[in-house]
Amino acid sequence: MNVLDKPAKQATEVRQAHLVAAAIALAARRSPADITTTDLARMVGISQGAVFKHFASKEAIWLAVLDWTATTLMARLEAAAQGVRDAVPSELSALRAVFLAHVDFVMAYPGVPRVIFQELQSARDTALKAQVRSLMQRYRKLLQNLLQQAHKEQGLHADIDLNAAAVLFIGSVQGLVTQALISGDVNAMAQ
Repeated sequence: MNVLDKPAKQATEVRQAHLVAAAIALAARRSPADITTTDLARMVGISQGAVFKHFASKEAIWLAVLDWTATTLMARLEAAAQGVRDAVPSELSALRAVFLAHVDFVMAYPGVPRVIFQELQSARDTALKAQVRSLMQRYRKLLQNLLQQAHKEQGLHADIDLNAAAVLFIGSVQGLVTQALISGDVNAMAQ
């Protein structure tokens, strides 16, 4: 995403969106810890100093990346679940659609898991880590609701631990993502 052909002056919201997209694109290719505001500025076509007209700090950029991630990912997951439910009223089908939507999201934005995993390296509690925690809580709640409905439909074994099932679901996606990042082939997740 090189936006050098953009007009010199743009609204802060537009520049912020470009900087967030640039951060995600760069994170797909290298460690987020190594991405500088100069790198972001170059990719967006502004000066390094201009980055700070749109964000107060580098941390604010990463917070915006995580905010975009939470909003976009959850919207996709909820839409996937609802779309399947509208077509085939089955919560198990909705769970499958959520899994596939998450895999598709990671394939489209491979920088996102790198940003999340990078932040989780920190031993201290940070605003970024709190944002990741919030996303995981929202995701787990969506899954628990789908699992409860599937349980009511008798699509799941009567003795299933729904909380553990939600954790295992997320863990399956995370494991798949980790393997894809290690292999360097995120698109292999689709297989």
